[in-house]
This record gives sequence, structure tokens and C-alpha cells, in this order.
Amino acid sequence: MVGYQDSQLYAGLRESNLYVLTEFFKMLGNPARIRILLLLMEQDANISVLAEQLGMTPSAVSHQLNLLKSNKLVKRRRDGKMIFYALADEHVEMVIEKGAEHIREQ
Repeated sequence: MVGYQDSQLYAGLRESNLYVLTEFFKMLGNPARIRILLLLMEQDANISVLAEQLGMTPSAVSHQLNLLKSNKLVKRRRDGKMIFYALADEHVEMVIEKGAEHIREQ
């Protein structure tokens, strides 16, 4: 029997990387954060737009965005006085899409 250390997917991952991977998936364990990511898959948005679309307070959205940003799932850019949020890269969208595909197939 092959141990997990011998698997192709494990190759190149250090123990510290496994911790980061665990934190990545923890970020996806909250419905509010998933809804934010789904909206950002459609277009970049600022906090007030996200709050309105989600029916959440701007403070609650800001808190979730800070968690997502600190875990490198979203990035932000400034346009004048406005700050817009976007997915950090295409991998975030791919994980969400694959997760949704997995759920639909059940």
C-alpha cells in the first residue's frame, strides 16, 4: 500500500504547505464567504455593492473579505477612493466550479 507521502499530489508539499492548504479549505467552509466568491466570479465589486447584493451589513462583508484576503483568495485594487475586490487568481474560481460540479453530480 502506498502512503500519502508517496502520492504524486503530495510530491513537493511540505508540512507547512499542508497547513496552508487546510486554511484554504477552511475559508470555503462558510456560506457567506462562498456567496462573496460566487459574486466576485461574475465581476469585481466594492463592499457596498456586495453588502447590498448579499443582504449583509458592510461591516460583515468587510470582515469576510479581510479573511479571504489574508488567505489569498481575493485581492483588492484602489480606483480613486473606492476599493474593489476580485478573485486572487483563476485557481480560486476553478476550486469553486469543481466543488459545485461535485455537488450537482450527487
